[in-house]
Amino acid sequence: MKVVLIVLDSVGIGEAPDAADYGDVGSATLQHIAETVGGLKLPTFGKLGLGNIRPDFPISGIFPAANPLASFGMMQEASIGKDTITGHWEICGLEINPGFHNFPMAFPSFPAELLREFENKTGRPVIGNKAASGTAVIDELAEEHACTGAWIAYTSADSVLQLAAHNDVIPLDELYRGCEIARRLCDPLKVGRVIARPFIGTPGAYKRTEDRRDYAFTPEEPLITERLFDAGIPVYAVGKIEDIVAHRGITESIHSGNTKESQKVVEQFMKKEGNGFIFANFIDFDMLYGHRRDPKGYAAALQQTDDWLARFLPMLGTDDVLILTADHGNDPTFAGTDHTREYVPLLVYRPETVGQNPGLRKGFFDIAQSVASLFGLPPLARGRSFF
Repeated sequence: MKVVLIVLDSVGIGEAPDAADYGDVGSATLQHIAETVGGLKLPTFGKLGLGNIRPDFPISGIFPAANPLASFGMMQEASIGKDTITGHWEICGLEINPGFHNFPMAFPSFPAELLREFENKTGRPVIGNKAASGTAVIDELAEEHACTGAWIAYTSADSVLQLAAHNDVIPLDELYRGCEIARRLCDPLKVGRVIARPFIGTPGAYKRTEDRRDYAFTPEEPLITERLFDAGIPVYAVGKIEDIVAHRGITESIHSGNTKESQKVVEQFMKKEGNGFIFANFIDFDMLYGHRRDPKGYAAALQQTDDWLARFLPMLGTDDVLILTADHGNDPTFAGTDHTREYVPLLVYRPETVGQNPGLRKGFFDIAQSVASLFGLPPLARGRSFF
């Protein structure tokens, strides 16, 4: 049996009940993208039951299936936060409460003592020190970075310290070492992630590369990946998953840098002999289109994944399970460039099994509990299995 868990990064399905606490009232990633492009054309998602999830808030172009192939529902996040680590860790069985530390959005964002120690340990100064869009801050500061050799450090609404560097100014291995130093310095503050953001190019034509790395805070209790690994179940990580779970409980990982590559890796792992848990993140929705407020690009990425799913579903055997969900929203029609606090969709497909409606799940950790039950692990501390 293979269990394939795919996180469609940022594919939210409407504001959560506590959206006001995050300034996200009115956000709805899928619905607003569909309205912007005149309706989504996602026949495979439609057959699985995407249009059945929210009859109260339909997605233009996606109609309810008379006999959905998958079980369908949606999940409400229990943890405090709307960032990548919080969403994925809750999917893995944890609840983050209190949430991770967020840096101030206004300059200066980072504590002076933290920056002073970081500069001393790395031998380079820091510029930026504020909340910013990653592409915008590179355009703004890249020339100063080239002249001074300084780190470009910035944050966002997430619990994150990001370090951007041009490959010709700070080599990739030095950028990674700098992030490791920043990670250790951020641990006492409980910062969710330190992210390496390498880029290339010339003024007016800078481009971030796919050599990004995420350095996550160490989980305080075992994730589902560790529980499976300890039980002898192979765990295969795809995309940035290995970084998100702090490299814990991973049998084999392929750090693909975009969604198309990740889809090929999922297929590759499906061909492995025996049982296994394949855990993938499809990053393009969030990285390329949500944060950059590009609903048309987002819609095209959804279409590409829909086409891939049509080819992938026949690869599943009768005992295999495919779970599709998201970690948060990122409505590209909404204000700002940050994630949005939304419900996330849940589609659970098992060949030759009639789809059911598991309803609203209060806690992403129902997925971890369900995966544990499929592999015969003891019950986890949180969640209800939908099997």
